[in-house]
Amino acid sequence: MSAPTPPTGSGRLRGKVAIVTGGSSSIGRAISLAYAKEGAKVVVADIRDSSRAPDEADAPTHELIRKQGGEAEFMKLDVTKLENVEQVVRDTVAKFGRLDIYVNNAGIVHDDGNPQPVWGVTMDQWEKTMAVNTTGVFYGIRTATAQMVKQDPYPNGDRGWVVNLASIFGKVAFPTAFSYVASKHCVMGMTKTAALDCAPYGVHVNAICPGWVESAFTAGILQDENLKAHATSLHPLRGLGSPSDIAPVAVFLASEDARWVTGHGVVVDGGYTAQ
Repeated sequence: MSAPTPPTGSGRLRGKVAIVTGGSSSIGRAISLAYAKEGAKVVVADIRDSSRAPDEADAPTHELIRKQGGEAEFMKLDVTKLENVEQVVRDTVAKFGRLDIYVNNAGIVHDDGNPQPVWGVTMDQWEKTMAVNTTGVFYGIRTATAQMVKQDPYPNGDRGWVVNLASIFGKVAFPTAFSYVASKHCVMGMTKTAALDCAPYGVHVNAICPGWVESAFTAGILQDENLKAHATSLHPLRGLGSPSDIAPVAVFLASEDARWVTGHGVVVDGGYTAQ
């Protein structure tokens, strides 16, 4: 039996070690696969190893990376538990020797899939959304950067790259999505502040702000055909996005091509926020 064919990307991330939270499905899966293609060793960190999307059910992300000749591990992660986040980082460093890239991708949908005006938001909706989308991201930034600032730099002085998945709703608002919009604005604030804290140590902290992406994440909401048509109309270029539209930006932000980029939220939205 012949060995798997090695990844065939340009090698922009060759030898780097990456953790991708929520890496089993959709955007996280696309980022994990793209990182592996570019030569990174990928830890797929998720609360489950199988994809939530039926069209991605062929193989778990880490197994697919291995089949394609890459190097990957799965580690179970609940981002709302600090001790779990810390353990995943420790285990990653123990296995691979360092941590270069941490992608805070895990998140939950708009107000737990039950949109309400602000006066109808329940405490359960608020606390659940903030626990995953904001506190979970804080845990990731805090733990990853603590490791990165103490490890040896690369020849250009860089020690690490944090990529946070925010949203266009970290830039603008949307009615009946109070908790979600608040959580993503928090992600942008954390991104900017952490970038300033980490800059003297050669650690980049950036965010990606996707528009509406068709994925397992949004499948429940977009079952409403009227809402789907409305959301599609708000994106002048090609309508709704896909996970494959986001992954190349995550590669860029974790590469030396982004050597002078930090504290920035890259909007990838088909023109949504240009209007």
